Amino acid sequence: MARDLAIDLGTANTLVYAKGRGIVLNEPSVIALNSRTQEVLAVGHEAWQMIGRTPGYVVALRPLRQGAITDFDITERMIRLLLARCGVSRMNRSRVLICVPSAITAVERRAVKEACRQAGASAAYLIEQPLAAAIGAGLEVNEPMGNMIVDVGGGTSETAVVSLGGLVALQAIRCGGFDMDSAIQAYVRRVHQVAIGERTAEEIKMAIGFTGRADPGSHEGAEVRGREVMTGMPKTVLLSADEVRQAVEDPVGQVMKAALDCLAEAPPELAQDVMMEGIHLLGGGALLRGLARRLSDETSVPVHMVDMPLECVVLGAGRCLDSLDDMRRISAMADV
Repeated sequence: MARDLAIDLGTANTLVYAKGRGIVLNEPSVIALNSRTQEVLAVGHEAWQMIGRTPGYVVALRPLRQGAITDFDITERMIRLLLARCGVSRMNRSRVLICVPSAITAVERRAVKEACRQAGASAAYLIEQPLAAAIGAGLEVNEPMGNMIVDVGGGTSETAVVSLGGLVALQAIRCGGFDMDSAIQAYVRRVHQVAIGERTAEEIKMAIGFTGRADPGSHEGAEVRGREVMTGMPKTVLLSADEVRQAVEDPVGQVMKAALDCLAEAPPELAQDVMMEGIHLLGGGALLRGLARRLSDETSVPVHMVDMPLECVVLGAGRCLDSLDDMRRISAMADV
C-alpha cells in the first residue's frame, strides 16, 4: 500500500515525511531547466549548486517565492520528481498532507493542492505551518493554553498564538531569509560597489550574520569576492559583522514587529501563558546569530529555540498523518 506523506513545501527547502519511516527527503526547492528544450536537468541539491553558475540556456530557479507558487507548471514538475524519489508513481499514489504559509490566498492554496494532485497524489490536504510547527515542537496544542510560535522561513515569517487546536492570533508577513540575502546584496553593491550573487550573500549571512543590539560591535569579518560594478573586474572586499547587522536590519525589524503585533492581538489570558511559557523560535532564518536574544529583548519574553528548527514543521505534519481521516473537520485542511 502507498504510504501517506507529509510535505513541507517551503520557499527554500522541500521536506517529505513518510508515515512509519520519518523524513525521507530534504532538498532545496530548486529546479534546473534547459530553456531551449524545457528539459529538466536537475532538481534539489544538484540544481542548487548550479545557481549563478550556469550557461545562458540553463536556468536554475526557485518556482516558489514568498511561500507562493510563481510558476505552476515548473512547480508541478519539481514536486513530481521529488515525490518519485519517495516512491510515488501512477501505480502507487499516496495521500499527501501539505504545509502551507497562512499568508497565502485561497487561489494560492488551490494551486498548491492542484500541483500535488498533478504530481501524482491521490488526495491533498492542507495544514497551516504555525499549527504544524507547534505540533512538531511538542506543544500541547489541544489544551486551553497559549503557545506562541515564531517561524522565520525563507520567503515568509509567521508568528502565531495557538490554543485548543487553532490559531488564536496570527501575524504573517512575506519576508524571510531570502529578503535578508537580498538586503546583504544591496548593501555590498551600494557601499562597496561590488556585485555578489544570491549564494554568496547567504554564505555571508550564515558565517558572520549578527542581529544583536545589546552586544558590543564584533570585529569579526569575512572576505567577500564579487564583481566591481564600475569596471566589471573581480574584486575582494572585507565585510564586518556590524555591516551585515546594518544590512539585515530592515527585514529583521519586520519580523520583530510581527511578533509584537501578534502578542498585542492575543487575548490577555493567553498572553499571560506566553509570558510564562516563552516564545518558541524555529525556521532556517532562526539560525541567524543573535536573533533569539533580539526577539527576547524586543518582547520581554523568554525565547526558546526548538530542537530541530528546520524539520519542526514537517515533523508536526507527520504526526498528523495518523489522524488524517479526521482532519477534514479543521477548516485549514480540505480534500480536493
